[in-house]
Amino acid sequence: MSAEPLLADAPWLIAGGTARVLQLLNADGEEARVVGGAVRNALLGLVPGDIDIATTALPDDVMRRAKAAGIKSVPTGIDHGTVTLVIDSKPYEVTTLREDTETFGRKAKVAFGRDWVKDAERRDFTMNGLSVDAHGVVHDYVGGIADARARRVRFIGDPDQRIAEDFLRILRFFRIHAAFAAGEPDRDGYLACIRGRAGLASLSAERVRMEMLKLLVADGASAAVLAMAEGGLLQALTGGVVYTGPLATMIAIERELGLTASSTRRLAALTVAVTEDAKRVAARLRLSNAETKALDSMGHRWWRLATKDEANARRLLYRLGAERYHDRVLLGWARAGGDVTATRWRALAELPQRWIAPKFPLKAADFIARGMAEGPSLGHVLTLAEDAWLAADFPLETAALTAIADQAAARISRDERN
Repeated sequence: MSAEPLLADAPWLIAGGTARVLQLLNADGEEARVVGGAVRNALLGLVPGDIDIATTALPDDVMRRAKAAGIKSVPTGIDHGTVTLVIDSKPYEVTTLREDTETFGRKAKVAFGRDWVKDAERRDFTMNGLSVDAHGVVHDYVGGIADARARRVRFIGDPDQRIAEDFLRILRFFRIHAAFAAGEPDRDGYLACIRGRAGLASLSAERVRMEMLKLLVADGASAAVLAMAEGGLLQALTGGVVYTGPLATMIAIERELGLTASSTRRLAALTVAVTEDAKRVAARLRLSNAETKALDSMGHRWWRLATKDEANARRLLYRLGAERYHDRVLLGWARAGGDVTATRWRALAELPQRWIAPKFPLKAADFIARGMAEGPSLGHVLTLAEDAWLAADFPLETAALTAIADQAAARISRDERN
């Protein structure tokens, strides 16, 4: 156990909403501290992120104090001791110290307590078991300071027991490692994850989706996912073959192009070779409609991009729109492997930056003026004309458009006579 004034000068701790909540709860024999990820992040020199606060005060007392201070309180998880205080539109989750009395996943039975050691010991990883008081003193009962400094993700206590309490901790082990650790995963934790992998089947798709999408955008995603694959942990999550090589290439491409990491693109690189894969993964992880459509679009004949020249690429960009086109090109590039600085692939990927597709200039009125009646034939002739316009490389000159319209109208008239 240790207590070190490591965050005594942290601006986010000694001023603003966090300081106000701590001052509110550090009175009348009660104590409050910031716990978990914010402390870990601050020690690693990162933005604290969401501020979670633990307190010895009971939930009703927290709400009473908040009301007296004019602070809005919301009983977001009061059965488990959690009240959310809102200051300047920012939420602060306040949870009464707890001890597990029975553990079975997210439905663990808890009792409120006043023991900071026991509260720390019920958390998942040592670097998440730290707390900091209002004076910036970091309290460490589980070896979290040393592990944070070494960038090592290690379970608190027996890894097998912690995983059996909640199998989502397997995914959290790799996600936290990908985001904050360096080197190989902690061996004891890694082997415990492999031993407990059958428990992944008990997790809801929503919880798996949340952890996987967070993991995929972490800085160390490629190595963490490879370790999961080597440990036989991914098939139970995706229900099919995974492609760690294309994932690594996709990550390298994003960095080469200066793109923000995309969980959807990376998930496609990892799991999608054809559109059937996209449908399977979407169902398995209960992806949102937008995520499902994005995966399906990326998986649709991406291999054709390997032989497309720029004229063909412009037609695809027109059909798909900039975002869908860009993502499909990146998936094709990732699956092609090889040099991520490849000039041809980069040119295809950057096409939307240097060329904006024009709008199809012909309208229904152009064909009505040629004697066509409204109805199905009008829609058909517009489609024919648009296809011809694309094949001619998007001409906008009046003569070219007149010729395209005349030919399309003549074709429909001929078809109708026959």
